[in-house]
Amino acid sequence: MTKFVFYKRHGVYYKVTEHGHSGYGNAGDDIVCSALSAMTMLVINTLEVSFGSDVDYKIEDDTATVTVTALQALEEYCSDEKLRYAIHGVLQGYFLQLNDMLEEYYDYIDVDEVEECNAPE
Repeated sequence: MTKFVFYKRHGVYYKVTEHGHSGYGNAGDDIVCSALSAMTMLVINTLEVSFGSDVDYKIEDDTATVTVTALQALEEYCSDEKLRYAIHGVLQGYFLQLNDMLEEYYDYIDVDEVEECNAPE
């Protein structure tokens, strides 16, 4: 199962972690894993290349863990309100899309969200 945790502060998405393999199919033929990988890379490329945002992402192949952090979604890290809104929107769209996938692939995907009170490090 691939487990996602989305992190929010004051209702604004700024970070997501992804861990594990979906187990839907064999390696190389797993359509769920392929979809998740494609969506994750779309999010990273959109934030980093299209929006020119500072995105910290780490892909750990040995543990099947991906962490994407976009602190510029938060007011204390970015003064550009439009950029903050766009970053949050992309991450929120990712969250919503994964929740739609849960309807059919609930045995292979888990999605959670955490509202943090303190400023991220």
